[in-house]
Amino acid sequence: MPRYGNAARFRLADLSHKTPTGFDLRPDAETLKAMARDLGLDALRKLSFTGSIRAEGAQDWRLDARLGATVVQPCVVTLAPVTTRIEEDVTRRYLAHMPEDEVTDDEVEMPQDDSIEPLGEVIDVGAAMVEALVLALPLYPRADDATLEQAQFSEPGKEPMRDEDARPFAALKALRDKLERDD
Repeated sequence: MPRYGNAARFRLADLSHKTPTGFDLRPDAETLKAMARDLGLDALRKLSFTGSIRAEGAQDWRLDARLGATVVQPCVVTLAPVTTRIEEDVTRRYLAHMPEDEVTDDEVEMPQDDSIEPLGEVIDVGAAMVEALVLALPLYPRADDATLEQAQFSEPGKEPMRDEDARPFAALKALRDKLERDD
């Protein structure tokens, strides 16, 4: 994942166990352009990630934040620009020791709780912001007036295949119809 500056990285040694450490990330216009390009967006107009990091127990840490963004993506039907406002709460728990059932000799399994991350020497709030943004993006942005018409493709002189023809029993139905006509 590309890094968009070091200002959003907090060394554990610098964090207080008693007082939460606040943060307020608002990338500048150049960073927004770079992020939009890297994420395949038409534009990233606004982005904010505000919250705090606090100790959770003797060795673990917790990040709680609010993600706000305005993104522009191409419509999946018409490719017209679709603007979406994203507002999401984000929680990440950084654990010094991952649960036993998540770790094997050769690989690390994805935990059931997707807010859990292994604890390193640094908590990268910028990376958490980008990850949260990517997960919040609409998978299939669609313009309000976009309609998907039925497309038909075939070689000249042949009947085009329709959606109904691709259904599991369409071939059997066609065979039955042909047999009935031949009788």
